[in-house]
Amino acid sequence: MPVNRPPLAGVRIIAVEQYGAGPFGTMYLADLGAEIVKIEDPGSGGDVSRYIPPGQQGQDSLFFEAFNRSKRSVALDLKHPSGREVLERLVGSAHAVFSNLRGDQPERLGLTYDRLRAVNPRIVCVALTGFGRRGADAFLPGYYALVQAQAGWASLTGGPDDPPTKSGLSLADYICGLTAMIGLLAALRDAEATGVGRDVDTNLYDSSLAMLSYPATWYLSSGFVTRRNPMSAHPSVVPFQFFATADGHIAIAAPKEKFYVSLVRAMGLPELASDERFASFAARGQHREEVLGRLSARFAERTTAAWLEALQGVVPIAPVRSLEQALDPDELIGREMLAEYEHPAFGTVRSVGMPLHLGDFTPEYRAGPALGADTDAILADLGYDPESITALRAAGAFGGAPGAGTPAGGD
Repeated sequence: MPVNRPPLAGVRIIAVEQYGAGPFGTMYLADLGAEIVKIEDPGSGGDVSRYIPPGQQGQDSLFFEAFNRSKRSVALDLKHPSGREVLERLVGSAHAVFSNLRGDQPERLGLTYDRLRAVNPRIVCVALTGFGRRGADAFLPGYYALVQAQAGWASLTGGPDDPPTKSGLSLADYICGLTAMIGLLAALRDAEATGVGRDVDTNLYDSSLAMLSYPATWYLSSGFVTRRNPMSAHPSVVPFQFFATADGHIAIAAPKEKFYVSLVRAMGLPELASDERFASFAARGQHREEVLGRLSARFAERTTAAWLEALQGVVPIAPVRSLEQALDPDELIGREMLAEYEHPAFGTVRSVGMPLHLGDFTPEYRAGPALGADTDAILADLGYDPESITALRAAGAFGGAPGAGTPAGGD
């Protein structure tokens, strides 16, 4: 096998996507060598993330870069007959069509398997929506703040006396984007074996519900309701949380009995190992305040660095670091997690790379595309001659002509 051959080389995915969830997922496929042809609505100025600060210039932004590196862009009005003609030609050359739109839009724009199977019977049609493609909720916009609220995440985040709290990261977007890619790759494998494609649907809300995982199992099976605890503590494992030190905070995880015993002994509190009130997970849960009170007082006596020196290698432990500390470039380079490339507007762009390491393959990161930058080249690859491309442009297939369709909209 050639060294550094991308594992998804030769796979073409047509992506009608914008903002976060969809572009996050397809970006990983681009990192793995798939050709992601990003369809952008010229009537709305393309992907809205091109215009989000900070670091926004013209039709480029660092927000857009964070989700769209190594892709290609075609400006195409999917509601214009000529635009539809180009889309279908693209579908004939592709392995999958991926859309990241409001739930009613895949059907309206003809991005489903039923609409495209005549063009390409092997095509896989993936729809990532806010709340699904059927029912009254299909018409609702889906954004991660709304989904975190509705799916119960916010009720699990923060301290017990805090208001419901949204995660500092767009986790619902990221999780749904990756879920969609699992479905896409599974369906591609099946289409390769059978010669028949299919629809694949996922949505922000269902993906977020699935992430409730063990709190959901506890509640649905036994009625146990997970509550918020101080210092981000685990609901049933004690200790498994943050502690304040003399100069910051530290994270401790003791999901095995041996870790708890090793922890208290290393902290100079051996009596906590022999006390029957703290002798098991269940016992410590019943006497949570007593054991955590003793541990908290002890942790506050020394600095984070001192506790790391004393406890690393004894129990699972980590410092609570700032964003700046976590994104130290030298550390990212050492972990092979720095994505770095040149951009015509921003110069050197640095971001976090792909967290998959495949033998004999290293991703080659490239700048995200300018709006419509690859339109003419991709159409030429499809067999359009220069005169035909000019005629399509004049007709409004690429936007800007009378009678052109309205923006697709949705997230």
